[in-house]
Amino acid sequence: MNVQLFPTKGNLMIAKNSLALARQGYGLMDKKRNILIHELMGLIDQAKSIQSQIDATFSSAYAALQKANIELGIHYVGEISSSVPIEDGIEIKSRSIMGTEIPLVRYEPTPLSLTYAYYNTRESLDLARSQFEKVKQLTIRLSMVENAAYQLANSIRKTQKRANALKNITIPTYEAITKGISDSLEEKEREEFTRLKVIKRTKLENG
Repeated sequence: MNVQLFPTKGNLMIAKNSLALARQGYGLMDKKRNILIHELMGLIDQAKSIQSQIDATFSSAYAALQKANIELGIHYVGEISSSVPIEDGIEIKSRSIMGTEIPLVRYEPTPLSLTYAYYNTRESLDLARSQFEKVKQLTIRLSMVENAAYQLANSIRKTQKRANALKNITIPTYEAITKGISDSLEEKEREEFTRLKVIKRTKLENG
């Protein structure tokens, strides 16, 4: 039913209630958006910090790897690298922020198990392995943060779209409907008041 077409007190109440709900919904959407933006800014700062650590650690790791390649030979280092076990200790869950599901990566680092003998390797290989292990841990953290930031950004866009629809379409529409019905009812009351006055005056004149 288009309440704008029926200027009744019942439809005025419906329009006012709809307007109140729309305003309340906009307030909630605006609050949700601000909270999500705050969370996103924090994640962006985390991502920048982790990326800086990864860059520095990568540089150290590759320098050590290059030195190991020179000291031990590329083929030998390659054979050792193939003995490194595949990582299977990563668990992905999720948590909710204002109704937005974001990934939560759980990773329990295990002590480095030796896959080569100390007596026929060099310190550079140990350093390279240690640094690349650190890169792996940082990359896992970064993937969680970046994916969470992506989900939050997507939720912010949707929330902003809904808030804009409420602010620019729904609320003005119900404001116009409420005003239109109120004006129509006031006009009817004035007409009724005038009609009653005429009737009363006529009765007095004829009495």
